Amino acid sequence: MASHELGFIRKYVFSIDHKVIGIQYALTSLIFLLIGLMLMLVMRWQLANPGEPVPVVGGALESVLGEPANEGKISADLYNSFGAMHGTIMIFLGIVPLVFGAFANYLVPLQVGAVDMAFPKLNMLSYHLYLPGGLIMLASFFAPGGAAQAGWTSYPPLATIIPTDGQTYWLVAMIFLITSSLLGSINIIVTVIQLRAPGLTWMRLPYFVWSEFVTAFLLLLAFPPLEAGALLQLMDRLAGTSFFMPHGLILSGKAMTELSGGGSPLLWQHLFWFLGHPEVYVLILPAMGIVTEVIANNTRKPIFGYRAMVGSALAIGFLSMVVWAHHMYVTGMGAGISMFFQTTTTIISIPSVIIMTCLMLSLWGGSIRFTVPMMFAIAFLPMFGIGGLTGLPLAFTISDVALHDSYYIIGHFHYVVAPGTIFAVFAGIYYWFPKATGRHLNQALGYVHFWGSLVCMNLIFFPMLIQGLGGMGRRMSDGGYVYSAAHPANEGVIGALSATVMHLNGVIAWSALALAAFQLPFMVNFFYSAFAGRRVESDNPWQATTLEWQTPTPPPHGNFAHEMFVYREPYAYSLSHSTEPSALTPDARVAAGEMIDFEPQNHPIAAAASIDPAPRKGKPSKQVPVA
Repeated sequence: MASHELGFIRKYVFSIDHKVIGIQYALTSLIFLLIGLMLMLVMRWQLANPGEPVPVVGGALESVLGEPANEGKISADLYNSFGAMHGTIMIFLGIVPLVFGAFANYLVPLQVGAVDMAFPKLNMLSYHLYLPGGLIMLASFFAPGGAAQAGWTSYPPLATIIPTDGQTYWLVAMIFLITSSLLGSINIIVTVIQLRAPGLTWMRLPYFVWSEFVTAFLLLLAFPPLEAGALLQLMDRLAGTSFFMPHGLILSGKAMTELSGGGSPLLWQHLFWFLGHPEVYVLILPAMGIVTEVIANNTRKPIFGYRAMVGSALAIGFLSMVVWAHHMYVTGMGAGISMFFQTTTTIISIPSVIIMTCLMLSLWGGSIRFTVPMMFAIAFLPMFGIGGLTGLPLAFTISDVALHDSYYIIGHFHYVVAPGTIFAVFAGIYYWFPKATGRHLNQALGYVHFWGSLVCMNLIFFPMLIQGLGGMGRRMSDGGYVYSAAHPANEGVIGALSATVMHLNGVIAWSALALAAFQLPFMVNFFYSAFAGRRVESDNPWQATTLEWQTPTPPPHGNFAHEMFVYREPYAYSLSHSTEPSALTPDARVAAGEMIDFEPQNHPIAAAASIDPAPRKGKPSKQVPVA
């Protein structure tokens, strides 16, 4: 496809090229992840050293935020703000835009053989709604009263009557972010259905495409109820309505007679968690897709149980829409409806186990290359496994009621999204960085980044499980010091357990600081290698089979030098015993008489198939036998 030159603004700011938009999402979301990490470091210091000034940045916090950070100390209100914003930024501004906005935007059109997204201008608009949404969220720190303090779930009536204007900013920002995600999901769905290359049938799609396809449906179906809820909660705050405000509300001993009442706080919880649980799989499914691509390439063998994995992803997509109320057992729902959600929550673990089992079996008998992306992909498996196993007690009312507001929840959820999803993200960055930039990341720095992150993340999140089982509650700015079940003044076994619980706050704080330090090699590696790293020797440095590696490096506007035709399954590896690297294309290697252990999807099967020359418009063409 011929490329054409655009000015800087059109090319890099208001671009309609899916690859540039994907890079915009990637860089912006990585910055937001760094901000979320910084908030976490301050919170962990506060929990380990309640009432003491924050070192190094305490003075800066006081000069920027004023009274809530007086003398560099974190007040309870500021801790609540940091907690709410940490969760919001990491999920809605960091991980979701990274795994869906960045990876899906950049890779899905390439992997399906399309020249761009189905709706390039809507794609551009999705980013230009995401960015102001994020900026509005950050601006809330400087709003009167500070940022949102009602948690990342924004539960009413607290979220409605709380005095800070930052809560209003939070709602406005969420409306921007949700609209952005809806535009992106529509684009992915239409692109996969309508713009697949001739011959790319459904069972020839790379598993990454399947994962993003199901994710797009989750966003499309689950986000609108939350957007409607955000609008209604905004009306409660600004227009005096009572969609979520009940009768007889008392604040500080005073009846709030000015409220019309009649609303239901539980309605918001239903609207939020109807998104909130599919949101977990919005994080996990793309992560599984990334890990699948990396494992297939680095084991040099087809993925075990590809069709079972596809079916499991579709099952997860359906079941994730009917399990949301397991987050609400403590609201006092009846036994019958509790049983329904306990059953569906247990069932949804089955397809997840199938996918993880297939990935682990794919390692068996493979000629494993322990590259940096492969190290992160392998580590994803046990880390997500711990997150999943620790979630099983939360599926049942009897155990969830005891654990729900404890630190056990924090440890479980973070095992899923931190060493789980974020490890998959790092695997994807190290794997596709050469294609996007034409340069390699430094492998030595990558190994330092991996091992440091693996150790530190376990030192951070595993102790949280112990703290939760020991009775430490979450959302406590003093680390649970005044909470009776975790107070060090307790005697006997309870006292010893309480002392351990409090001591672990220090372990977690230092581990979090070390984790932040181990991200420095990655940041140096990322930006240095983008401009001065070792150049790739070929367009397919990993010797991969999927279509994105069959483009020039980096891919030009229009993606492919000629139209793509697909002849085979996505993971055609181990066709011989030779795994020696070569800069030659597969065609050239065959012509030279070399043995190769992979076949790209667009490499014809000799005398076996050809492409229907006149496929129906908008439909992938069918293969017909050669006469």
